[in-house]
Amino acid sequence: MPQNRRSYEKTRRIALSGLLFALAMALSFIEGTLTIPGLLPGMKLGLANIVVMYALFFMGPKQALVLDVLKALFVFLVSGFTAGLLSLCGGLLSLLVMWVLYYLLPVRPTWFILSVCGALAHNIGQLLGAGVIISSSLSFYYAPVMLVLGLVMGALTSITLKALLPALGKMGFSTQEKRGE
Repeated sequence: MPQNRRSYEKTRRIALSGLLFALAMALSFIEGTLTIPGLLPGMKLGLANIVVMYALFFMGPKQALVLDVLKALFVFLVSGFTAGLLSLCGGLLSLLVMWVLYYLLPVRPTWFILSVCGALAHNIGQLLGAGVIISSSLSFYYAPVMLVLGLVMGALTSITLKALLPALGKMGFSTQEKRGE
C-alpha cells in the first residue's frame, strides 16, 4: 500500500474513532438523563454499548477496548468514581466475553447471541464491581433483575445495530466485519 494511502486510512480511522467516542459519550449522557418507569436505581439501557459492538465487529478488538475504556472514563468524569468503576467492570467483562465468542470460537455465533452474552456479562461485571465496592455479597440480590434486563437490552442492542448498518454503510462507515484479522 502506498504511503499516502496508508496515511489516509490512518487519518480516517482516527476520525472515525473520534466520532464513535463522541457518539458513545452522547448516548451515555442521554441515557443518564432518562427516567424510565420500572427500572430500578442504577439500571441503564446500555445504548453506548452499541458503539462498542460496532467497533468490535467492524474495527477490531483493540479499537473496541479503547472505546470501552474511554467510555468508562467519561462516566467517571460525569457521574463519579462508583459509576465509572461499574462501567469499566461491566464493559471489560462484556468485551472479553464477546471477543472470545466472536474471535476464538470456530463456530460463528449470531450477533443476537453475542449481544445478549455481552449484556449479561456487562451486568455480571457490574455486580462484581459493586460487590467489591460495598465489600459484601448484597449486590448479588440485584442479580435476577439485572440478568433479565441484560437479556432484554442485549436483544435490543443487537436489533438496533443491525437496523443501523444500512444507514452507516451509506454514510461511508465500514460494514465489513473484521473477524479473522
